[in-house]
Amino acid sequence: MYIALVGVSGYSGQALYQLLLNHPGVEGIDLYGHLRRDTEAEQTLDIAALNIHTKITAFDPATIMAKDDVIFFATPAGVTSQLAKPFIAADFPVIDLSGDYRLKDPASYTKWYHKPAAPAADLAKATYGLAEFENPTSHYIANPGCYATATILGTAPLLQSGVIDLDSIIVDAKSGLSGAGKKATDSSHFVHINENLQMYKLNEHQHIPEIVQELQKFNSDLKAIQFSTTLIPVDRGIMATIYAKATADLTTDQVQALYETQYQDKPFIHVSATEMPDLKRVVGTNNCDIGVSYNPATKTVVIVSVIDNLLKGAAGQAVQNFNKLFDYPETTALPTTTLGF
Repeated sequence: MYIALVGVSGYSGQALYQLLLNHPGVEGIDLYGHLRRDTEAEQTLDIAALNIHTKITAFDPATIMAKDDVIFFATPAGVTSQLAKPFIAADFPVIDLSGDYRLKDPASYTKWYHKPAAPAADLAKATYGLAEFENPTSHYIANPGCYATATILGTAPLLQSGVIDLDSIIVDAKSGLSGAGKKATDSSHFVHINENLQMYKLNEHQHIPEIVQELQKFNSDLKAIQFSTTLIPVDRGIMATIYAKATADLTTDQVQALYETQYQDKPFIHVSATEMPDLKRVVGTNNCDIGVSYNPATKTVVIVSVIDNLLKGAAGQAVQNFNKLFDYPETTALPTTTLGF
């Protein structure tokens, strides 16, 4: 297959490019810029760290659909919705790493992303691609957000089982610096982030409505969650610590059984009740490691869900969705071994 990739200059785009280079079903990768042909000349991309020295072609939907078999958008929010319409109209396969087609309600997107939303008819054609729970039902896959992936995978079995108070869910999520994107800001400057912890977008993070929207598929009575995000001084990784009050007495073994039953046939999900996972267990992999515990003194279920934000939270899950869409084995070209340090 021939792949079109838009947005290789960002962290997620670079990770995606590396994964696709090693995919046995990929015969070639064509790289395209964000802008249309009449405003953008061809460029040369030179990323020495990845040994990428190649041409970036100006974006042109007709050229892409004639030459390639599927397009990946690794573009910022607000960009993909400006580019994707011709592909949606042609029912051309799209895997979108941006947030532009995750939310089904245009008003919700505008509220949380502070950008114009894609048309509702186009949003309806997108499949939300949380790969452990969703099979593609259309040719447009909206790849989940990184925080959303860790949180939904960590919370879904509790909602399905009905063992928690739905009004008690609190998620304390922490992300490495690459999760904030490649663009330099005052808050991402080394002097500021090093040896520091910084909460950001408290009660305003754009993944909140995505998480609630998807969790409501497991229990429609859920109304909201308390969700906070903290930037931590590591390169990559997300840890979502989820707290919820039990509606009846439980044991840690019972909670573990819920998760093991749910994820028993999911190759990238690992569940443990004997130790809580840490970031180094998943960085460099497409895995989600989940630790479970129950405190009988407070009747509180504690779930720790960790992923690599650039892989399971972005590029890795995009390839996982590509595999499912085109009937490759789900684990094809996806790493399960950590970086080893």
